[in-house]
This record gives sequence, C-alpha cells and structure tokens, in this order.
Amino acid sequence: MTPPYILLVEDELHIANGLIFNLEQEGYHVIHVTTGEQAMEQAPWSKCLLVILDLMLPGISGLEVCRQLRLQDPRLPVLILTALGKEQDRIAGLEAGADDYLTKPFSLAEFLLRVRGMVNRSTWYRNTPQTEDRFRFGDNTVYLQERRAHTAHGDIVLTDLEMRMLRIFFENEGVILSREELLASVWGLAPDTETRTLDNFIVRLRKYFEPTPAKPRHFLTVRGRGYRFSREDSAS
Repeated sequence: MTPPYILLVEDELHIANGLIFNLEQEGYHVIHVTTGEQAMEQAPWSKCLLVILDLMLPGISGLEVCRQLRLQDPRLPVLILTALGKEQDRIAGLEAGADDYLTKPFSLAEFLLRVRGMVNRSTWYRNTPQTEDRFRFGDNTVYLQERRAHTAHGDIVLTDLEMRMLRIFFENEGVILSREELLASVWGLAPDTETRTLDNFIVRLRKYFEPTPAKPRHFLTVRGRGYRFSREDSAS
C-alpha cells in the first residue's frame, strides 16, 4: 500500500536526486516522475500531500499539468519550482492554479520550509478540530486553524492562498476591497499588474461557498470598485 507521498515532477535528474535526498531526510515519501504525462497518470492523487512541479518539461508543459490537475482536484497543493523567474512567469503559474512559486536557484532551507507548511496544510483535514477558531456564514463553517471548511457542497480543504484571501475578506466584512488591495495583500503583486488570477480565485470561492455561484450572496462584485464580503445573505 502506497503511503502518503510528495509527487516530484522534474526532468533534470541531478536536481531531482538532490531534492529526493533532502525530502527523504525530512521523512517524506517521494514519487518522482520526469514528464507531465507521467504526472497525470498518478491521478486521482488520493494520498498525494503535495505536487512539486517544474514548468519546463518534455511533452506536456508544467503549466498545462497544473491546469489539468487543478480541474481534477481543486485542493491538492502545488508548488512550482522553475528557472523561469520573471513576473509574467510567476503570474502564469498562479493563474494556472499553483499555490506557491519558487525560482531556481533557491535556498534549500526555504524550499523545505515551504514544503513543510504546505504538507501540514494538506494533512490538517484528517485531524479532528481541536479549537473553536471558526467563522460561520450562510450554510458554511470555515475552520481557520485547520484551513478547511464545511459547506453545503461538502467538506473542502483550503489552500494557503485561499485561506489568506478568506481571512482578508472576513477581517474586512462589508468593506469594498479593490483589486489592487487584494493583489498586493494576497499575492504581493504590483497594483498595476494585469492578471486574471484574482478573478479566478473569486470564481473558486463562489463555487465553494455560494448556494448558486452565478448569483453570489456573500462574495459580491462591486462594479468598477472591487469586491465585498457579506456574512449575511445578500442576494443580488
């Protein structure tokens, strides 16, 4: 029986071998593949804790792997690890559905720290909640410490970025948050950045938490100004 594992998608063997060694030293079980096609064959990733994904792969690109993976499993953590370090590359990776982005060369200590945080988030949903740190709205309960939620559509595990955005909305209930504020607060992007990342995340939150995503009652668009969160049922 396969234990919980990290899926490493990296075609440069000298990099892959170093990562595998250090991840195994940390106690993780690692499955290594070298192509996007091999990565997709791991579906449905039921025991996968984290996907570490290079962008420049033979065959299917890392971006396409990320898009396909995100369509099949919206909650599986994805860490992009790539030599493509320009802002537009980072934006493309986030738009494809990645949760984090680290450029080569990178600090091993920082890499392991990010992996540890993402794996912890991935495993929290298996544990019984030990605190009352929760936020309720509509038919939803978000467990802030465990980074998971109970919704009318079922139980979900939230990514780090989803949780960061939710906290900002919860802390600013009723306040109109501009696109610029959200891009800077959640992703650290410049205010004038042109990206659909924010819109894609809003769509994702509505699918999770709205009774009818096409007619949002909690995550509201304020035309020309930004977005506003309402705990109450604000049918529009």
